[in-house]
Amino acid sequence: MGRNFKLVFVLVVAMAVLLEGSRVLGLCNMSDEGLASCKPAVAKATPEKPNPDKPTPECCEALKGADLKCLCGYKNSFLLPSLGIDPGLAMALPAKCNLTPPADC
Repeated sequence: MGRNFKLVFVLVVAMAVLLEGSRVLGLCNMSDEGLASCKPAVAKATPEKPNPDKPTPECCEALKGADLKCLCGYKNSFLLPSLGIDPGLAMALPAKCNLTPPADC
C-alpha cells in the first residue's frame, strides 16, 4: 500500500506541475487570460451576433507582447475555426490594436 500511495502522489504532483506550466506558457507568448480577452474580437459570426466586438485594451496589451509571427502560423490551421475563431478577424487584430503585423503574414 505504501508504494502505491507514493506512486499516486508523484503522479498528482507531476500533473499539477504540467498544468501550471501550461497556464503560464499560453500560446505564442500570450497567456490564457490574454487569449480569452481577444476571443470576442475574433469570434466567428453567428445569427445572434453577426459582428465581432472591438478588441479591448486588455486584448491589445496582451497582443503587444505576443509573438505575432508565431500567431501568423495559425492562420491556415484547422485549429482556429474549431475553436470558434474567424481566421480573417484574427489576422486583422494587430492592425485594430495599432500594431504592425509581420510582413509575411
